[in-house]
Amino acid sequence: MDLAKIEELVKIIENSSLMTFEYADDEVEISMSKLDNAPVVVPGAPMAAAAPAPAPAPAPAKEEKSEALFITSPIVGTFYSAAAPDVPAFVKVGDHVKNGQTVCILEAMKLMNEIQAEYDCEIEAVLVSNEQKVEYGQPLFRVKKL
Repeated sequence: MDLAKIEELVKIIENSSLMTFEYADDEVEISMSKLDNAPVVVPGAPMAAAAPAPAPAPAPAKEEKSEALFITSPIVGTFYSAAAPDVPAFVKVGDHVKNGQTVCILEAMKLMNEIQAEYDCEIEAVLVSNEQKVEYGQPLFRVKKL
């Protein structure tokens, strides 16, 4: 990654509501945090193959089937529980959701992004309210894998 791309990332983070940002690929690892409203860039050494990834944990094995999991926000945006104000929510507590089923909409930059379940699960809790601003990686639903 060249210096121009890093500078561009710093500007994007600086103008966003994000407090931390992490990026990693085969060649570089970058972490940024806002301290006193100024982003700090810490370039890391090349990533080792065994380095932990910032992505969510993989799906649990069958013996951990009852462990609580989360559906998290893949983007920064505004959470909508339904497609329109006058229609029912996509899901509610206790609903059984199929892999690929839409669970909510996140609006980002005037685009409506349907968020879908990545596996069959049961909604145990809705962790955000309608029209709430959400951050990248923020848990939206607590679920139990079926």
